[in-house]
Amino acid sequence: MDTRPPGRTCVALAGRAVDPRVGEAMRTLAQHLLGKGYTVRVVADEALALEGAGVHAVPEPDLALDAGLIVAIGGDGTMLHAARMAAMADVPVLGINRGRLGFLADVGPEQMLQSLDDALGGRCQAERRMLLAAQVLADGRPIEALALNDVVVAKRETGRMVDVRTWVNGDYVNTHVGDGFIIATPTGSTAYALSCGGPIVHPSLDAVVLVPVCPHTLSDRPIVVPAGSVVEIELADRFESRAQVVCDGIVLCDLDPGVRLRIERAKVSATLLHPPGHDYYRILRSKLHWGRGTRDGQPPGA
Repeated sequence: MDTRPPGRTCVALAGRAVDPRVGEAMRTLAQHLLGKGYTVRVVADEALALEGAGVHAVPEPDLALDAGLIVAIGGDGTMLHAARMAAMADVPVLGINRGRLGFLADVGPEQMLQSLDDALGGRCQAERRMLLAAQVLADGRPIEALALNDVVVAKRETGRMVDVRTWVNGDYVNTHVGDGFIIATPTGSTAYALSCGGPIVHPSLDAVVLVPVCPHTLSDRPIVVPAGSVVEIELADRFESRAQVVCDGIVLCDLDPGVRLRIERAKVSATLLHPPGHDYYRILRSKLHWGRGTRDGQPPGA
């Protein structure tokens, strides 16, 4: 797939420039781009860290507009935020890892300039990732958000459980008693859902994972359903039941008993760019420390 920006000479940089490691990388990338004749767009709050001719400070909602590429510098949280913006504008995203884990932002700082040139030259591997659309009707008006990783119903009080009722395509599934419930994409299957015992789902699969959080009943296990499914969730009306809806780690709203949360596949998707030779299983081995108990962690004959 040709990953070159479609005739656009503007590249957007997304990251928290106040973080010294991120700010340094953003300045290096900006100088590299300006030297190649590209214009650079950053969020207005970060303009002080990136000044000069060819650098345009814009409000965050406008960051992806007219850009041919978004480069997200930081951790996976930055990548999630940038990917949601990019999906709305149908712009690809390249992730530079300056965080801790780097499941999504998989380019190290040593390779960032070469990977940027590969992205601009159409040599990267492009991968479409599905998003979830969450909607809650509160007082007759919809509250909506997109999520690349997951939508979580999380209890609000420590020491109390919540009863979460679930439906898939109108069919009642179960009442899950525990600390909450996760609806995850394949991308999010290696995030919170994984720590709750969910399966790793390859990003190319059209599927959604439903994972109870710390279920009171040990037989309450994760379920994988088709990506086209409509999942609905409601809190049981129990004394002092309190929960929140959290999309990619950001609180969307409170979820009160009797109010239904609806999750379905979003109409937009995100395009993630990976360096040439990207290997999903190598990322898993690296980030999950697979093979560390063997002599070299390599396959036979490697």
